[in-house]
Amino acid sequence: MAAVATVCSTQTLRFMPTIGLQRTRSKTTSRSLVSIDSEKHWTNLELKKSPASTWVCMSKPEDQEIVPPVPPPDCCNQKETEEVTQVASETAKENATPVEVFQQIGPSKQMNRLIALGSVVFAVGLFVSGRLEGVARPGLSQLSANAVPYEEALANGRPTVVEFYADWCEVCREMAKDVYQVEEEYRDRINFVMLNVDNPKWEPELDEFGVEGIPHFAFLDAKGNEEGNIVGRLPPKFLRENVMALAKGETAVPHSSVVGSFSSADSRQAPQLVGPRSHSEN
Repeated sequence: MAAVATVCSTQTLRFMPTIGLQRTRSKTTSRSLVSIDSEKHWTNLELKKSPASTWVCMSKPEDQEIVPPVPPPDCCNQKETEEVTQVASETAKENATPVEVFQQIGPSKQMNRLIALGSVVFAVGLFVSGRLEGVARPGLSQLSANAVPYEEALANGRPTVVEFYADWCEVCREMAKDVYQVEEEYRDRINFVMLNVDNPKWEPELDEFGVEGIPHFAFLDAKGNEEGNIVGRLPPKFLRENVMALAKGETAVPHSSVVGSFSSADSRQAPQLVGPRSHSEN
């Protein structure tokens, strides 16, 4: 029966052979004395060692060679493995869903980012709403700045809409948006004139057109003849349809002598909330 050399340890150990394994060679028998876990074993087997080996419990016939397992990667390979692991981790973070990313960052960072994002959205909202409001709700000053001078309107051969207004007129301010929209659509075919009732210069025109309440809109044909008028707060379509009729060259407007709620033109005789315009002839 073949002799069996038993090389055992109580558990699988990973160690440098010079630390956990001691081997001495007999001068008389050429056998190796192997000491594992403080137990000595004589064997004829040559144990192959590597810089870092894993020695396991094994029993083999005396004529077989004990070959330790392949050693683990050296320091360089281990560094490459760590780099690959780090790259994989970064890739996983990039491919993570927003919820996963939100869970990976700390609570304080989550709150700071939410606050910063909310502040940006709020600021952009204020800016956009302000720009839209500036476009959608123009004031009387903008209408006056865009207006055609009265004398020019009577001389250029185009139909004309004359609006009598005042800065203190609440209804005038409310209707500014509707007037502006119609002007933008027809300004290339229709003259839009603004006359401020607080300006003494327009006293003759106030009497000529019989202005008693404002806003007062007078619709003139291409020759300067009045075709109709509307006064006060009225549906926007009244103004639009009258302007459309003038643009088509019709001799009459569909809405005339229609009166809505208005501010009395006589208020200009009282102490004025806003003085006459000094920067224009309107």
